[in-house]
Amino acid sequence: MSLPLIVLLPLLGSLVPLLSSNRQRNLNAWSTALLPAIALGIVIAHAPGVVAGEVYHSSMSWVPQLGLDLAFRLDGLSLLFLLLILGIGLLIILYARYYLAPEDSMPRFYAYLMLFMTSMIGIVMADNLLLLWVFWELTSLSSFLLIGYWYQQSEARRGARMALAVTGMGGLAMLAGFLLIGHIVGTYDMQTVLDSRDLIQADPRYLPALLLVLLGAFTKSAQFPFHFWLPHAMAAPTPVSAFLHSATMVKAGVFLLARLHPALAGSQLWLYIVTLTGLVTMIYAAYFALLKYDLKGVLAFSTVSHLGLITMLFGLDSKLAVVAGLFHIINHATFKAALFMSSGIIDHETGTRDIRKLSGLRRSMPMTAALAGLAAASMAGVPLLNGFISKEMMLTETLESGLLGGLAWLIPVLATLGSVLSVAYSLRLIRNVFFGPEAKELPKTPHEAPFPMRLPMLILVGLCIVIGLIPAVIVSGLLDAAARATILAPRPELQLSIWHGFNLPLLMSAIALAGGVGIYTVRRNLFNFQRQFPQRNALMIFEHSVRRLLQWTQVTIDRLENGSLQRYMLWLIVAVLFLTGSGLLDLDQLQGSRQPQPLDGLLLAGAGITILAGLGTAILHRRRLVSLMMLSVVGLMVSLAFARFSAPDLALTQLAVEVVTVILLMLALFFLPQRTPKESSGARVVRDVLLAAGFGGVVASLNYALLTRPMDSISGFFLDNSVSGGGGHNVVNVILVDFRGFDTLGEITVLCIAAIGIYKLLNRLRLFMPSSDSEGRPWSRDLHPMLLATVSQSLLPLALLVSVFIFLRGHNEPGGGFIAGLVTAVALILLYIARGVDWAQQRLSFQYQPIAVTGVAIATLTGLGSWLFGHNFLTSAFGHFSIPYIGEIELATAMLFDLGVYLTVVGATLMILANLGKLTTRHRPSKENEKETV
Repeated sequence: MSLPLIVLLPLLGSLVPLLSSNRQRNLNAWSTALLPAIALGIVIAHAPGVVAGEVYHSSMSWVPQLGLDLAFRLDGLSLLFLLLILGIGLLIILYARYYLAPEDSMPRFYAYLMLFMTSMIGIVMADNLLLLWVFWELTSLSSFLLIGYWYQQSEARRGARMALAVTGMGGLAMLAGFLLIGHIVGTYDMQTVLDSRDLIQADPRYLPALLLVLLGAFTKSAQFPFHFWLPHAMAAPTPVSAFLHSATMVKAGVFLLARLHPALAGSQLWLYIVTLTGLVTMIYAAYFALLKYDLKGVLAFSTVSHLGLITMLFGLDSKLAVVAGLFHIINHATFKAALFMSSGIIDHETGTRDIRKLSGLRRSMPMTAALAGLAAASMAGVPLLNGFISKEMMLTETLESGLLGGLAWLIPVLATLGSVLSVAYSLRLIRNVFFGPEAKELPKTPHEAPFPMRLPMLILVGLCIVIGLIPAVIVSGLLDAAARATILAPRPELQLSIWHGFNLPLLMSAIALAGGVGIYTVRRNLFNFQRQFPQRNALMIFEHSVRRLLQWTQVTIDRLENGSLQRYMLWLIVAVLFLTGSGLLDLDQLQGSRQPQPLDGLLLAGAGITILAGLGTAILHRRRLVSLMMLSVVGLMVSLAFARFSAPDLALTQLAVEVVTVILLMLALFFLPQRTPKESSGARVVRDVLLAAGFGGVVASLNYALLTRPMDSISGFFLDNSVSGGGGHNVVNVILVDFRGFDTLGEITVLCIAAIGIYKLLNRLRLFMPSSDSEGRPWSRDLHPMLLATVSQSLLPLALLVSVFIFLRGHNEPGGGFIAGLVTAVALILLYIARGVDWAQQRLSFQYQPIAVTGVAIATLTGLGSWLFGHNFLTSAFGHFSIPYIGEIELATAMLFDLGVYLTVVGATLMILANLGKLTTRHRPSKENEKETV
């Protein structure tokens, strides 16, 4: 149970800061840090067992049909990342307390930070591929909120949008890869996948699965050519950059490479794609880091470069290379978080991050200068610091690589070149900012930040020094456990120390240091060389591509969706004709083995009337009222057909729906011309006739083909279990409120939402209401005939009694909540029509929105109630009870659910019709037109 707590506590922590105000800054920080600190304590409590070789698991079924379980694992790899996420996360919370300005919303910042922390913890602990993807997408969404925290700034909005687009696209690709792996292995369980290397790599789907998964990893870890989003994410507050781009978001990609290394690595595809992508990214980003003038810009490209280094190590066909990659993940997190914090302090205390304006800050900020200098030295790979050890391990493994055959020497040469550039930009970062003459005309007078703001830097730099001096003591156990979880074997023999004797990797490190100093001294020549090329901003290219895509989609939409309902129907009918017609072409013959039933005269008469009414609707469509009447005849004949074939529930429903639909269309016709304009051309008429004939022919053929073939039906199950399982003899109603109750709940929810949407649209709508018919005659002044008013008012109690009767009998006889709701709604609407909206609303003073919402709530609570008794959602119960003077009756919880359906139908129907009818009451005929009335 403790493993889910590690995920749950930070999630609850996202709610804690929202309980305090922005003015309570200390309370905000300490209350936010409490739950992640407890989670870190749980992780540390499990650490000894993990280091000893234990793997802790926790699993709970979530969506078993999809293979998605709430499954978590805590092994060495998870432990390494959890310590980084939670440890550095707590330092970020302290740092942000002093970084954020008084006008910045601290509760909102901490809530976003905790949500992101939860997502990252979920990724590294997920023991199910689909669950990993869920948390993966949550990191994209929560990082979007963090990067766009200063949403008032256009750069923040654009950077957040770019990060979401790129990482979101990669996440979808990764999901496709996971689905392929799941189909190959037969499960999404992580351990089973990791143990199925031979099965996966022997399958022909390995190539697309590998490419899709790598696309997800490369986009998240900003590998070339998907690196461009990360520098523009620097528009975020510096605490966000320090957290996301040192230990968390960008590390998610390399974590994925490590986690799936046992299943996907070892092939030539993996070797070439991962190694070369990492190597290219390492050199490319290091070169551009040297050219940037913004402090965070330098750190952003250096982050991309070091991620490329780690990716390259995971690509090499060597277990020691994997260990080196894991070690550098730890080292990079410590020195890079410290450097981001130093850039934030400089920006906070001087008002700028422009290297061209900064100089000599060691005099006014000596503590920050010392800490930043040590962190930069570690990033450059200076001896006695942790970065030196992992970089020397990297150079050693490149020498052992056999990649590129006879050109294998290129790998260590290019890796050394990347190290040279790393030294150069690290030296520029420190030399230009902290040394030289004191800067003049800075926006603020520079001074040291408060000690609590420098404390996180001090802790991180202290780790850089301690790990650099005694690595075996500090990280050996953690590295052993992480390596064991990544390569599924004990860690290869490795000497973790600061001295390995005089050897070629040491020489390469010396060359990197000397070469970096040399490049720094001639950096101006490099700047002049780069100026020869046109400056291309990745953000501009991205947004230009997005604009072009939007323009293309808009052109396509304008062609397909131009406001013409006829065109929409055209595309719909053509699509149906194509899909169903292609299926019919595959049949050997249209008629199946079942013989059609003989026709009777009554059926033929009904079909004839339906066809004639349909033809009348089409032929007389210009006269809208007449065509509506013909259309209602079609609906009536369909109802009779349902009754003829022993479907009374459907017949009643169709009749009720027909009445409501006719009322709705009559109200709509009030605002429309009395006649439809003629078609634009004869060709259009021919086209419509051909489409109608084709559609009718295909549908008729499809029905005939299906009805003359033996088909397996699930109706037998419902017939056999309707009484024993649902307690009702009306199988249709039992299906709606019991067997398929969840579907019905979804449908009434949609109905309620649609009704509220229509109500809001009509509430402030102002329509032009005609004062006369198409021939100029004014509407009758007798708006509410006395006969209709008297009859409707007299029928109202009877109609309500009928609806109650239909509702109560629905579980065993034709009826139910849906039909009863329509009957009630029609009765009340008839009162509106007969007496007018004003008269009716004075007497029916209640609102219809709460009725519809209450219906959905009752149906939902009925489903939730089954949980109290340990059953699944919407599990129904029934029983027989003896009541004095009445006798034995049956009561079922499904009746409560049906009551929710009834209230939703009544509220939604009246919400639409009553408010539409209200629009027709604003017109009063003018005195000039009282002579001749319609």
